[in-house]
Amino acid sequence: MRSKKVDEFLAKLDHPLREELAALREIIMKTHPEITEDVKWGGPSFYYKGDIATFSPRVKDAATLVFHQAEGLTPGAVLEPAPKGKAYARFKSMAEVKAKSKDLQAIIKQWIKLMNKS
Repeated sequence: MRSKKVDEFLAKLDHPLREELAALREIIMKTHPEITEDVKWGGPSFYYKGDIATFSPRVKDAATLVFHQAEGLTPGAVLEPAPKGKAYARFKSMAEVKAKSKDLQAIIKQWIKLMNKS
């Protein structure tokens, strides 16, 4: 479910890749009808039976999603492993967002599958 709080956050956000962030949000929200969103940890965050990922608007050279608990998710075209069990998904252009949208949705679907097993 879309959040007015996230709408307002993105409308006010001064970020060079704001359009890419908005496109990524749409991709994530369309992946599953039970995904919800809020503003947490300084950026829009996405949930399904737990924290999926949060945008990191402090990173200006990419639209960056931080996956908080990436154990069980497949690194690859979208995810790069990070310390403390996290992973990052970075998109530097709208072309990259479009090219990797199906890969991002696959990662979100993996997360949902993992959460449904627990």
